Amino acid sequence: MKSPLKTKRDFKRLLAWGLSFILAVIAGEVMATSLGNMASSITSSIGSISKLITAGSYVAGLGFSLGAIMKFKAHKDNPTQIPIGTPLALTFIAAALLFLPSILGVAGATMFGATGGSVAGASGTLFGTS
Repeated sequence: MKSPLKTKRDFKRLLAWGLSFILAVIAGEVMATSLGNMASSITSSIGSISKLITAGSYVAGLGFSLGAIMKFKAHKDNPTQIPIGTPLALTFIAAALLFLPSILGVAGATMFGATGGSVAGASGTLFGTS
């Protein structure tokens, strides 16, 4: 199998573009004035990442379910060519992907609480302060 990258120069060029893209994406976090600003910036972007995972999970789940339907038909037409395990596996993968956002929501509420939780740290009366 031939590699799509013909020379070392192509690989270095691809690596440089990839690193440039990564640096452009995290530029806001790099220029943060404090560690707290950096943490709040990263925390605020987690909501977008969860929406991306949810959308990708639904799209992939629908794709796998359509693939499973096609494989079931192919198995019906020619059972010796397509084993029954293939469409069953695709069906289970589709179900897992379609239920992934619900599972993540329940797991998040279980681990962090339904109200959003609280930040760890000292609270109340501290020794040594007046």
